[in-house]
Amino acid sequence: MARIAVALPLADEDRLAAELVRHGHDLAGRCSSADELAAVLAAGRTDYAVVAATPRYLNDRLIVEADAAGVRIIALVAHESERRHALELGLRETADAASDWPQLELMLLGSPTLAAPAAVDPARGTVIAVWGPAGSPGRTTLSIAIAAELAAAGHRVALADVDTHSGSIAPAIGLLDEAPGFAAACRLAGADSLTRAELERIGQRYASARGGFWVLTGIGRPSRWPELSAERVAATIAECRSWVDYTVLDTGASLENDEEISSDLFAPRRNAATLTALREADQVIAVGAADPVGLSRFLRAHVDLVEVLETDRVSVVMNRVRSSAIGLDAATQVRQTLLRFGGISAPVLIPHDQAALDAAVLSGKTLADIAPRSPARVAVAGLVADRILPPSPVPARQGRRASGRRTRGRVASTEFGRA
Repeated sequence: MARIAVALPLADEDRLAAELVRHGHDLAGRCSSADELAAVLAAGRTDYAVVAATPRYLNDRLIVEADAAGVRIIALVAHESERRHALELGLRETADAASDWPQLELMLLGSPTLAAPAAVDPARGTVIAVWGPAGSPGRTTLSIAIAAELAAAGHRVALADVDTHSGSIAPAIGLLDEAPGFAAACRLAGADSLTRAELERIGQRYASARGGFWVLTGIGRPSRWPELSAERVAATIAECRSWVDYTVLDTGASLENDEEISSDLFAPRRNAATLTALREADQVIAVGAADPVGLSRFLRAHVDLVEVLETDRVSVVMNRVRSSAIGLDAATQVRQTLLRFGGISAPVLIPHDQAALDAAVLSGKTLADIAPRSPARVAVAGLVADRILPPSPVPARQGRRASGRRTRGRVASTEFGRA
């Protein structure tokens, strides 16, 4: 028996409420609005919810409360506009409003026709490190955007601030950083006491209707960098693999090997956290700024990067592509420069959208939450779909005509750089 709450127009409510009780389930609530249902979910007495996919019965607050309470929602759609409304909120599990209860029950309790995230080995989640040279090319902004897109795709995600020079994830998304989560994790790892329960205790949760994710905030004062030793960082990353599907690491810029400029071979290394994160990562996103100075910095630093790790794990991203800094046909000029001077082909280009980025920082939200149609956000979504997520399996053909439901797939191209 499941505890099911509903928020539906009166006719659908009467029909489905009677049916679910007749099939042996408990009616946890009959709600007249999304906000009323959100309050019911927050009370913790509900396993599932069935709602109408209209703004009255389905909104951001309801999605956030359902995510926090672990309640699965099925949205009933009568028109294509209602399906779009559900998708804009990140809810992909929808059914026709005329569906009878046995159909909905099958979906709620596990239907083989539902699109599911790509399978990830629970014992070894994927680790993605975001690196870039000095000069603020957009490491933190891109790290947050990637974590948000992975979470929106239905995965468990952790975002960790590993920058020992200027950690900035917490203020960028409106979180407190008095007690740095990643440093705390490293201390526990050093004492061989880091567990999944401890990670959830020290981590903070970024809540979003599109998909929330865990955050391990960075050190608030640069003087605390000795807490992030190579051994501790490696152990923390290893534990994160068994905690979430994807761990996104925001790293520092410097790739200097401290031991080469120090006579004390046993002293802590300030850049050890960044170097360890890059070596432990399954994939590295190398980001540079698409302007003359940024391109020069990136090409010089990229030489050092390829000495640290294999290039087949590196995806190059050029950020803030715009004609005002590069000239006409900025995308082509950036590609030709990278190919000619760095031998780098097929970079991902992210167009500049200052208004959207400013709005995200001002509100302490991700780009996906504050400006989902921003060209920059669309480019990051393409990067995640093409370079990070595995291809979605082709679903088996169903006996009935498809209802127009969208499924997550690979974006056809990452050529988003026209400015």
